[in-house]
Amino acid sequence: MKKERRTTDAIKILHKRFYAGRPGRLAELEEARANHAVAREIHALRQKAGLTQKQLAGLVGTTPSVVSRLEDADYEGHSMAMLRRIAAALNKRVEIRFVPVRRKLQAA
Repeated sequence: MKKERRTTDAIKILHKRFYAGRPGRLAELEEARANHAVAREIHALRQKAGLTQKQLAGLVGTTPSVVSRLEDADYEGHSMAMLRRIAAALNKRVEIRFVPVRRKLQAA
């Protein structure tokens, strides 16, 4: 019988403890990563354009609090309509890609 090697890699340990064999948790993690990426992108684009949240809100036709929520990594309500409005205000377009799923950590 082959003995399992112990690891000190924190990522592998956490994955094994909280995510391995739990597809629901993995799906939640991927959703959180996607929400965080969208929030970061909106913030980065706004900053690059030299706009405040209030200014972007004016261009998009919403309130600064909505822009603030959209830039919050924990926000889960990004709609395509709002993303398109933000993109148009910043002279951009929204592009969606489907990419293969990477399996980083199988069994640690």
